[in-house]
Amino acid sequence: MTRTGAGGAGAAPMKNPGGQDVSVSEQAPQSLETATMRRVILRLVPFLMVCYFFALLDRVNVGFAALQMNKDLGLTPAMFGFAASLFFVSYFLVEVPSNLALQRVGARRWIARIMITWGLVTMGMALVAGPYSLYAMRFVLGAAEAGFFPGAILYLTYWLPSAYRARILATFTVSIPLATFLGSPLSVSLLELDGALGLKGWQWLFVLEGVPTILLGICCLFVLTDRPRDAAWLDAPQRAWLVGRLAEEAARRTPVGHISLWQLARNKYFVTMALVCAGASATGSVLSVWQPQIIKAYGLTNLQTGFVNAIPYGFATVLMILWGRRSDRSGERTWHTALPLTLAAFGLAYLSLSGSLATTIAAVTCALVGAYAFKGPFWALSAGWLSAGTLAAGLAGINAIANLIGGGLMVNVVGLVKEATGSFALGMLPVAALDAAAALSVLMISRAHARDTRAAMAAA
Repeated sequence: MTRTGAGGAGAAPMKNPGGQDVSVSEQAPQSLETATMRRVILRLVPFLMVCYFFALLDRVNVGFAALQMNKDLGLTPAMFGFAASLFFVSYFLVEVPSNLALQRVGARRWIARIMITWGLVTMGMALVAGPYSLYAMRFVLGAAEAGFFPGAILYLTYWLPSAYRARILATFTVSIPLATFLGSPLSVSLLELDGALGLKGWQWLFVLEGVPTILLGICCLFVLTDRPRDAAWLDAPQRAWLVGRLAEEAARRTPVGHISLWQLARNKYFVTMALVCAGASATGSVLSVWQPQIIKAYGLTNLQTGFVNAIPYGFATVLMILWGRRSDRSGERTWHTALPLTLAAFGLAYLSLSGSLATTIAAVTCALVGAYAFKGPFWALSAGWLSAGTLAAGLAGINAIANLIGGGLMVNVVGLVKEATGSFALGMLPVAALDAAAALSVLMISRAHARDTRAAMAAA
């Protein structure tokens, strides 16, 4: 099928038994669904993946900049860990308001605003001259980027029926490991520009990785459409089918009703899902910040570090897509969420026992495969538990709390443990414990949810 554009070019027409073209409206319902979803997915998902790729690249490139920057700025491990964690503090403070603004203003304009802002701030990171200016810029960067990921997840729920969500959300979030898989060699290669035009290599890294984000932000205004009912690039029957299907599913979704933000914060499903997500978030955030330094400690050059650092993310990129598809085919979410968390806990615990580069890479691979394979089934599970009225605040709140705990707290813990003991691996043990607790929690809350749903149906 040909890729569609804003002008409304459609799927290749089907043929009737006489060999004549037929319109989408004359196709069987299954053919209408297939044609509609293929067009939606090709229009939105690849573009959002590219946007998220640069979001992650601009977020984690500080880990590669540290290979030069820490010495230039006189940063200790604890100072660098604190600077890296400040991103997640402002991210936490701004994320829910940002998602509510997206719901009010529309995804097209709000996502464009987010991307242009954080691209400018990323370029501004090249101007930091010491720890305090670095602290300030990381805090501003978190506020600028806040809302993009939950906003994109929320936006995709406007377009994806539930049967498609785990595989598509897994495909979308594959940008997370892919950003480091491709970004590792890219970032360390930019460090080789050290001295060009009087700039340090880490300054070039920030400048050249911020520019594409600004350009993509401008493209959002032309590529994205706020809601299916406004999609001129869908045929009328396709729009009607998609709007009807999503409305039907929204009417059946009742587990967490339309409640206030304060009630949401006290809801056991919301709180537990946020803590569950914190385990995977901590694993990904901690490793993205500290992994380059862990690998370089084995005596590798910056360039070698970048290429070796990419290996675990390559495995995670492939396996998280396969795991999301498996979850959609089976319709099972709970175990598809819990098992990856268990694998992540094992990988981080095993890291403390590894004594060679090979075993370290194996341990990190297990941890990252678990952290990223978790995402598709988990976000599909969460979206299915939240009503339309709580979806925007709920998804943003889950992600914000998870990032505050996983990034804001655990990135600091690793830096402090490293400074106190000289060991990165010991700092990973609290994260492993958090992953194990998260795996157990998702099993328990899913069982409670099933029981509550049965009771609600019996009382109806």
